[in-house]
Amino acid sequence: MAIGERIHFFRLLRGMTQKYLGMALGFPEKSVDVRLAQYETGSRTPKADLTAALAEVLDVSPHALFVSDIDSYVGLMHTMFTLEDKYGLKVTEQDGELALQVDFRQNKNAARLHEMLWAWREQAAKLEAGEISQEEYDRWRYHYPEYDSSQIRAKVPLEGLI
Repeated sequence: MAIGERIHFFRLLRGMTQKYLGMALGFPEKSVDVRLAQYETGSRTPKADLTAALAEVLDVSPHALFVSDIDSYVGLMHTMFTLEDKYGLKVTEQDGELALQVDFRQNKNAARLHEMLWAWREQAAKLEAGEISQEEYDRWRYHYPEYDSSQIRAKVPLEGLI
């Protein structure tokens, strides 16, 4: 999923028009719609400073704007294969159902991912139990890792995602 699709997703989630978002970013009024449309369609890619500004206006982590190629099933599978290689993600079978697991003993990256997934599971369990609202859960997800209250701190530099 390209960054433009994520910008579009979060803009609509926040109930913003392209013009409103562009004006909030300081774009000239006469070109604001065109420029935002270019980013959302992928004909232009925002640089790191604009990505940070977009994230701030959209009230998300800059990391939430970057997602690997999951627009096709093949792209999604290769993303998962990469997760297997780097983070020990394994497809398993449990009680006749497919499951994804992380072998945290594989390496340091796998152990880190395992901890981060547990933090995610804790938030999902709170949502399921009614301890937090959907809005609070989404806020946690879209601001991860900044709003993660566990000891896990996975500060990934924005430059590493571009």
